[in-house]
Amino acid sequence: MKQWLNDIYHSFPVQLTIMHLRSNLILVTIWVSLVLFITGILGGNLGFPSLFLDPEYFGRVGFVSFFIVGAAYGLFFMSWNLATYLLTVHQFPFLASLARPFTKFCINNFIIPATFVLFYLTRVTYFQSTFGRLPPSDIMLYTLGFMLGILTSLILYALYFQFTNKDISSYKKRNRLLPHLIPGLAPSRPNIDIDYIKQPEQNKRVKIYLNEFMRPKIVRSVAHYESSFLRSIFKQNHLNALLFQLLTVFILILLGLLIDYPASRIPAGASILILLSILIAFIGAISYWFGEWNVIVFIVVLLLINHLTSFDFFHRDNLVYGLDYSVPATKYNAKKLKRISDTGIIEEDIAATQTILDNWRKINDPGNGEKPKLTILCVSGGGLKAAAWAFRNIQLADSLTQGRFLHSNVLITGASGGMLGAAYLRELYLRKQKGDLLDLYSQAYLDNITKDLLNSVSFTWVANDLFLPFAKFKSGEQTYYKDRGYIFERQFNENTDFVLQKKLADYQQPEAEGIIPMMYITPSIINDARRLIISPQGVSFMMLAPAGLQLHGEVDIDAVDFGWLFAAHNPGALHFTSALRMNATYPYVLPNAHLPSSPEIQVIDAGFRDNFGVLSATRFLQTFKAWILENTSGVVLVQINSAEKTGSILPNRNQGTIERLIEPLGLMGLMFTVQGFEQDNNLGFVMDLLGRDHFELVRFNYTPLDAETPSPPVSFHISALEKKNLLDAIQSEENQRAMQRLMELLSHEKIPAAGK
Repeated sequence: MKQWLNDIYHSFPVQLTIMHLRSNLILVTIWVSLVLFITGILGGNLGFPSLFLDPEYFGRVGFVSFFIVGAAYGLFFMSWNLATYLLTVHQFPFLASLARPFTKFCINNFIIPATFVLFYLTRVTYFQSTFGRLPPSDIMLYTLGFMLGILTSLILYALYFQFTNKDISSYKKRNRLLPHLIPGLAPSRPNIDIDYIKQPEQNKRVKIYLNEFMRPKIVRSVAHYESSFLRSIFKQNHLNALLFQLLTVFILILLGLLIDYPASRIPAGASILILLSILIAFIGAISYWFGEWNVIVFIVVLLLINHLTSFDFFHRDNLVYGLDYSVPATKYNAKKLKRISDTGIIEEDIAATQTILDNWRKINDPGNGEKPKLTILCVSGGGLKAAAWAFRNIQLADSLTQGRFLHSNVLITGASGGMLGAAYLRELYLRKQKGDLLDLYSQAYLDNITKDLLNSVSFTWVANDLFLPFAKFKSGEQTYYKDRGYIFERQFNENTDFVLQKKLADYQQPEAEGIIPMMYITPSIINDARRLIISPQGVSFMMLAPAGLQLHGEVDIDAVDFGWLFAAHNPGALHFTSALRMNATYPYVLPNAHLPSSPEIQVIDAGFRDNFGVLSATRFLQTFKAWILENTSGVVLVQINSAEKTGSILPNRNQGTIERLIEPLGLMGLMFTVQGFEQDNNLGFVMDLLGRDHFELVRFNYTPLDAETPSPPVSFHISALEKKNLLDAIQSEENQRAMQRLMELLSHEKIPAAGK
């Protein structure tokens, strides 16, 4: 028994694994990161687990999607083998005396990759059976697809190395020159002392290796071979490995050229595996060439990349589509913003918006001497989860009130995903108002808004943004670079049948006539934390609190009217999907949008300032308080939140010194909770402003019906099960009471015929 355990310990697979844990810890960390992603410990709130456990391709989870993920894993697995082969093979010189040394290395390097496969298949089985409630036959089909994908990648690698890699036997059979007599083209590590590791005491650590049939074989001595000969065998193998890695990157770049075609947009999980494959190859190359200096070199390379990309030639900033960047940049400074209150523009915009309200009043006149209810809709951010939650709640609210909800709505505000859903439904409502025979409450539209957006974005990030940031497209007279912002808009348009492929100005007239609600899109400005208010109407009154008109210079401007600031850049030509994308720009997932100002404005997700839309709604109500009290019977503010209103209270526990040091940073993770507290205070202010009889708050909060049901993540991907659980939550007692209250409030509103 002791001898048997000793043989296992000194087997090649075990010794390789020990060496990885001792010397290749950075590469091993990548495997650990994958495990953390799949378990949800890392990125759980962003939906990382479902990208691997429930991958989609062409909007479906099935054999093909798992096959692609499996093929990507095969690429990742071989990248791991190639990198570790470069770094460790010189310490196992007996391989050079074997036929197909790289193949045998891969076979014996199986412990970490095989353990991961078993872990992954276990998680897939658990996820699909527990949350997907799929029968065993479907789960077996998925796992079969994954394993066949791996096998396909390995076969392609095997064919390549079969015809390129040479070993000692091939040179003997063909009577060719020994490789050490051929000019060296392959990379080598000059600090490797093969004469030293050929010594008998160094070879004792590996006694057994596995051959191609997984049979144990005794390691034989290579002391009788010339050191230069062994080195040359490895050099030749290294060259072929390097060429194949370069070929892989080249193929990835070619796929990046095809991002406009849906077939090229592989599952997001596969894209992540491909990115990690390239990262492993990069780390392996740095470690191979520079040995103990690898960390320093890695840092220097990153600093060099940062410096080079600071030059104009490498600048590939994301621009918003439709704006004219050819004219001189508009000045953006505090002095210019403060002058807005002295120009009369605010008064003009208030008067124009009041005309819109007058038009709304005429359309909503009950005709019996009563005043109509005015509704404002606020939707929260939160990826496709928020889009689905907002869209379905609006559908139901409008259906159950027999069309009165959207008809009485004046303004829609909010952030990211919620605004995607609200904007899509508003466009469908507009088309119905114009006479299109469509069923506004159809399930098909809900299915459209929940179609995957993340696969195309993540693949474009890997295949295009990292390796091919020079691809361009033309829109009108402007030329832009393709990136994940471009593909996000394209995919969103494809998902929604291109009904939102419009310009901002296309909504000016319908809003002005009161046919559809106004919509304020409010991304956050990185430069100074102000909000950018995007609307086809003049909204300069949203730039500061109404008191600022009387207290000149005493009230800070905390928002910017997009149309006013970029008047010289044709703001009406802005692609409407670009406005929505700016509003949903979660850092790193989508690129920061750069606007034509000096200094250059960058914007990101609206949620960083107003994730619930309440800030915009309360300022609007404050500005038009007098008109509202005179022309309406009150305001109904409908808030649709894709997360529970009150989060759990974190318990105190014993903490170490390091935990105590970083504990205050935890407050940053409660940003949305803090916003909720502040905006509840704003709502209380509005109620006091309008009076209790003229203000009603109706909330639809997402709370899972089953406490054991996991909440859908904040992601541009939502699985079928997550979607079902989300929609089931509409049936909660709290939401049913909210819906009943909304129906009561709007029960006497007038609905004109469609198209009028």
